[in-house]
Amino acid sequence: MKNTTPSGTPAIEISGGSLAFGTRTLWDDLDLSIAQGEYFAVLGPNGSGKSTFLKVALGLTAMNTGTIFVLGKPARAGNPGVGYIPQQKAIDPSTPMRARDLVGLGIDGHRWGIRLGGRKYRAKVNELLEAVGALEYANVPVGLLSGGEQQRLRIAQALANNPQMLLADEALLSLDLNHQYAVADLIHRFNRDQGGSVIFVTHEINPIIEHVDRVLYLANGRFTVGTVPEVMNSETLSDLYGTPINVLKSNGRYVVVGETHASDHCHVVGGEQNVHGAHQDLREIAVETDHDASSGKPVKTASAAGALEDSSNTTKYHAEHKGGGTPQ
Repeated sequence: MKNTTPSGTPAIEISGGSLAFGTRTLWDDLDLSIAQGEYFAVLGPNGSGKSTFLKVALGLTAMNTGTIFVLGKPARAGNPGVGYIPQQKAIDPSTPMRARDLVGLGIDGHRWGIRLGGRKYRAKVNELLEAVGALEYANVPVGLLSGGEQQRLRIAQALANNPQMLLADEALLSLDLNHQYAVADLIHRFNRDQGGSVIFVTHEINPIIEHVDRVLYLANGRFTVGTVPEVMNSETLSDLYGTPINVLKSNGRYVVVGETHASDHCHVVGGEQNVHGAHQDLREIAVETDHDASSGKPVKTASAAGALEDSSNTTKYHAEHKGGGTPQ
């Protein structure tokens, strides 16, 4: 990775940032500085503005007020210092594009005219494929690959121009647990071995929790920023959501228990059929966060797990939050 940004310059710096769509506020008066080399997670329910945060950093969406600098310069589209990893989406099995072709788009996909050819191009593609453990299926059509294999290719594509920072938008979504951790490890290697910054949008922090330095949690037009223990505790999230929330710990994993509004909110999690009802023994279930579409408040979903520990008993509330409102 070629770092052309002066030492000490934040990877991302937002001052007085506010963003709203009509009457719906995503965040208001956000001041945030993400250091170079920091692994930063963005959490929150659907519709809270997680992916929009990345679009702002990519220069694709403008805030209503405030400024954002990326690698020391105003955010703009096509910044070569930024690599982007989208969420995994199904690809038609009949798609003729091979794995190496998809990765190659990261090298010259922005160019008009004839692709850069020759040995250097092929060597670069092979180098990227090898870096993510995908060389063995380099010539396989991408539509025939698993979701985890496709995500390896998207990471390779994002690394093609030797970025200083990776933006990952729900990069683990729809992947099984093994592929989640494998993909998370690849992104962590960029952070650990190359000193690159990572901004990781996710609704499930557990696969990346050991790598994360700090968290931005968005909910209901409000936000809080801090380390994982500072943010992922009952007091902080209850204050943020404005409703009682229990944050529990099970074998180093965080689980969130909110209000159960109706049994029809429950669904299948991790391949286990969910048990309906509000009187389940919390010592026998692990709860992931889902959200009521009308209220935006968390609802309970469950799967088998071990004993749970209430993190509010062991974690002191430090994180600062600010109220929402329509940006001026």
